[in-house]
Amino acid sequence: MAAAAAKEERDGVSFSSLDDELGDGLGVTKRALLEHYDAFADRLVPLLAGRPLTAVRIRPGAAAFVQRDVPKGAPDWVRTAATWSDRAKREVHQVLVEDRRTLLWLANQRAVELHVPFSTWSTAEGFGEPTGLVLDLDPPDDGPFSAVVATARLARQALADAGLTAAVKTTGSRGLHLVVPVHGSSHEDVAAATRALAARTAALDPGVATTAYVVAERGGRVFVDSTRSGRGTIAVAYSPRARPGLPVSAPVSWEDLDAADPRGTTVTDAAARIAGDPWADALPAPQLLDADVVAEGHTIPVARVAAMHEGKRRKAAARAAE
Repeated sequence: MAAAAAKEERDGVSFSSLDDELGDGLGVTKRALLEHYDAFADRLVPLLAGRPLTAVRIRPGAAAFVQRDVPKGAPDWVRTAATWSDRAKREVHQVLVEDRRTLLWLANQRAVELHVPFSTWSTAEGFGEPTGLVLDLDPPDDGPFSAVVATARLARQALADAGLTAAVKTTGSRGLHLVVPVHGSSHEDVAAATRALAARTAALDPGVATTAYVVAERGGRVFVDSTRSGRGTIAVAYSPRARPGLPVSAPVSWEDLDAADPRGTTVTDAAARIAGDPWADALPAPQLLDADVVAEGHTIPVARVAAMHEGKRRKAAARAAE
């Protein structure tokens, strides 16, 4: 029986250890991940195609880890994109998920999270213009999900005031993603507009929402994270997340947001719970960014950079006071 299981194949991909636990403490088998990817291949591939993949992988006995470079020993039919990694200071070859076969192969690699940029890539031109932006709503550790929902409604108002609409999905962790398809703007302008929209969201109710990048400065409020737009990445809809039970980033309608459960859909029940392609149905057509929003955003410092400089300033002040 074990030999037969080892030879199981789909679409020319051989699988191993399917009935073993996927990773320590996750509580699901590798087969559950495979079945999820197979069931959602027709919906996942269009979200991934043409976009260099950043995966979070699991190995038994080890912590989850991020992988951008294609794993060694990948089949020659796995397409890749040669991109520059600022962190590694070298060129890496990121997987391009163009078909079901590649997605199933990733399941065998225990790739449990699928993150892509808001732009497509081509050999001739590299990365194209941004196709979207996201407001990532992150609650404090002990914060109720109802506060995230309240912040999502503030963000929806801020977007509407700027002439924009968004689709919303759970992150698969504790928060929500508000995704706005866009066109006609540079990466820098999209990133700037996202900062402005985050600031406008927090300004609507500073007691509920904040753009403070440093956790200690958030005061128990929901963090409106603007840093994933521009050249950042996002976990696509229907992607699992590396949490116990492997919850899935699931589309939510604005009408059903109050009843949403941020981790209520998992790889074991997503196929039964999600009919059709609600994410494709919910996404509005690509929109143009308002020039005033972009200009406002360019006056707002990048959150990570501002936090880094403030940290340095405080350390210098502390040393001077010694």
